Amino acid sequence: MTLSQKAFSLLQYPLPHHALSRLTGKFAQCDNPWVKNTLIKAFIKQFNVDMSEALEPDPTAYATFNDFFTRALKADARPFGAGILSPADGTLSQYGRLQAGQLVQAKGHTYSAQTLLGGDSILAEEFLKGSFATVYLSPSDYHRVHMPVTGTLREMIYVPGRLFSVNQATAAYVPGLFARNERLVCIFDTEHGPMAMVLVGAMIVAAIETVWSGQVTPLSGHPQRMQFGQPIVLEKGAEMGRFKLGSTVVMCFAKPVDFADFKPEIKVQMGQSLGHIDTPILL
Repeated sequence: MTLSQKAFSLLQYPLPHHALSRLTGKFAQCDNPWVKNTLIKAFIKQFNVDMSEALEPDPTAYATFNDFFTRALKADARPFGAGILSPADGTLSQYGRLQAGQLVQAKGHTYSAQTLLGGDSILAEEFLKGSFATVYLSPSDYHRVHMPVTGTLREMIYVPGRLFSVNQATAAYVPGLFARNERLVCIFDTEHGPMAMVLVGAMIVAAIETVWSGQVTPLSGHPQRMQFGQPIVLEKGAEMGRFKLGSTVVMCFAKPVDFADFKPEIKVQMGQSLGHIDTPILL
């Protein structure tokens, strides 16, 4: 890590994370045509956003910056592969087996599944022999999150926390970053056993939404567990949530995943095959 990256990480500790994020959220939700069009055009230029993939390619057609940022893609923009799918466009920063209940955050840094999932030791035990994958969404990426496999929602857990940046520099320096930030833990039951989809908040991420609850964060400053009266089944590749500004998705699987041989920090796209779970044939 360079000195500037270390300084960037250290400077985040005293910042009022939530206040900055909520203020950014107000600007992002502004529907004044001059304000929102100026923000959108500047963002497209700064991050080289490819609008040709968008269902609505005209930047001025979006009612707010948030609507632009969570824009839908054309139906054929992301073909689905086989096996476990990438839930989002982004960087596959880490993946592999859990080791003694620990996930890898960055080189030299690990954190516990129990803390990530909200402190429930019984829930964490379901994933002790499984695998994980972390996808970081940069500002230029498509920001809807999709299902890696078909699943039925068991419960949703809101976990309060800080809002550190989740970029590579911060992940390499701030211990327990993904288990320290505000996050939404979604537990699904699948044909491969339990799966956790953890949507991690970050600096200037104004909100996290799900398709079944709408906007969820920010909530109050204590953990909340939510279950729903009717079964919520989401098919493989279906949208399950979205970020209003960029962040990270951490997936945990109860069974080991045979991941493809990816290079470190490789870019992936939503729907791309990440690997397979071998399901035993019952005789």
